[in-house]
Amino acid sequence: MTTTVFDLIRHGEPAGGPMYRGHKDDPLSERGWQQMRAAIRDRDQWDAILTSPLLRCRQFAETLGERLQRPVTVAPAFKEISFGDWEGLTREQVSDRFGNHQARFWRDAENHPPPNAETVQAFHQRIGDAWQQWSLALQGQRVLLVCHGGVIRMVLAHVLGLTPGRAMAGFQVPYASRSRVRLDHSEYGLLSSLIHHGPLDHEP
Repeated sequence: MTTTVFDLIRHGEPAGGPMYRGHKDDPLSERGWQQMRAAIRDRDQWDAILTSPLLRCRQFAETLGERLQRPVTVAPAFKEISFGDWEGLTREQVSDRFGNHQARFWRDAENHPPPNAETVQAFHQRIGDAWQQWSLALQGQRVLLVCHGGVIRMVLAHVLGLTPGRAMAGFQVPYASRSRVRLDHSEYGLLSSLIHHGPLDHEP
């Protein structure tokens, strides 16, 4: 049996404050850098680091890779979902401009996407394809994936067999939080397990 372990970490606080950011390419704030540095422990060991191409993930991943002397690969498919016309707007602004559409999206993302956005179904498919590709390419390794809240939700949807809409609304993913997924490849097939999701203090 071959075991692969993925640690997924969401980026820290971006510059510009809370908003539907999606593909909007803001860097981390100073507080975001502090959050990310605090989320990495001295005993962490990875063979490879993957990152979203967006600055709020990539800049920290590249800095960490240099410090740990580990290869860093930009994986464009792990970019956050596009929120279309909501990008760059706060929740309050979306509510003012789009009425109850925001509430309907969070209740049922599959049937109420934001205008001109990537659908949650397409996002789920994109992340699923990338997850399969990289879990095979890095089989047997310990991998850090620096990514986004939506990406982590869709990975967990595939691991736990959830619908994309249920996963989108079903997990809290704070800035710089970590999740661990274990993949056991055996002659009987692939077993995917969520080992940890939540505050770093409780991670095994």
